[in-house]
Amino acid sequence: MSNWLYLHLRAIGHALRRLAAQPLGTLLSALVVGIALSLPAGGYLLLDNVSSLVRGVSGAPEISLFLQLDAGAPDVAAIEQRLKAEPELASYRFVPRDEGLRQLEDAGLGDVLGGLESNPLPDAFVVAPRGEDPALFQRLAERMQAWPKVAHVQLDSAWVQRLHALLGLGRSAVLMLAGLLGFALVIVTFNTIRLQVLTQRQEIAVSRLLGATDPFIRRPFYWFGGLQGALGGLVALGTIWLGVRALAGPVAHLAETYGAIFQLSGPDLRTSVAIVLFAAFLGWMGAVISVRRHLAGA
Repeated sequence: MSNWLYLHLRAIGHALRRLAAQPLGTLLSALVVGIALSLPAGGYLLLDNVSSLVRGVSGAPEISLFLQLDAGAPDVAAIEQRLKAEPELASYRFVPRDEGLRQLEDAGLGDVLGGLESNPLPDAFVVAPRGEDPALFQRLAERMQAWPKVAHVQLDSAWVQRLHALLGLGRSAVLMLAGLLGFALVIVTFNTIRLQVLTQRQEIAVSRLLGATDPFIRRPFYWFGGLQGALGGLVALGTIWLGVRALAGPVAHLAETYGAIFQLSGPDLRTSVAIVLFAAFLGWMGAVISVRRHLAGA
């Protein structure tokens, strides 16, 4: 194990020296990788922020349970016990019929309701599920509709379905873009490593004469590709953060026009690490393909 670690540390040092020996080329390659990666990564982050913004503007989706007009206090208590036992509900609140009438009057319907002899509204419960999956809303609505003294269940999930459809389309487009750009980045690393192999052909030949094995020769190239990709991932993170800072003000102003408070957020630690590791993986993959293709002829 110590010998394996020593060999990899030696290969890392060799790759770092190669990167430092050509700073301009290293910088340009990192910029190419970083800018290309920032497009799908920034797009995916933008979709998450848009989803949060829409939820903040439109409010959390809910389900309304309207009870029958003859439902009494024991019926209300029984339904409340059922709601407490539902594991898929985040919260609920009871809206008495008198409160519902006051809400309609506050909404400007007092003249219409003033001609009624009695309150026509039923008692109701407004519940919030744990999540925004349309299938969850439908499942809960069907289950609650079968409860005693429940007259009607109204779903507030139409906009959720549209939002999920739009976000799903956006994520599919971002994944396609990530796949295409990832393939392009593999090609960039492939050509970079190919040039490295060609320029060090004599050094490789001497190393083989001295007894160096192919894994020993390949290892620095693999680390070179991985480190170059990781540098590109760091550039992508920097580009994304610059974009977040540039758009934070306009996005906050847009949210204020809808009466919402929203702050554009950048990638968290886990997402940042994933971007760098993905970039390193692309660089390593390009190096592996290039080395196995060109080292045999070196």
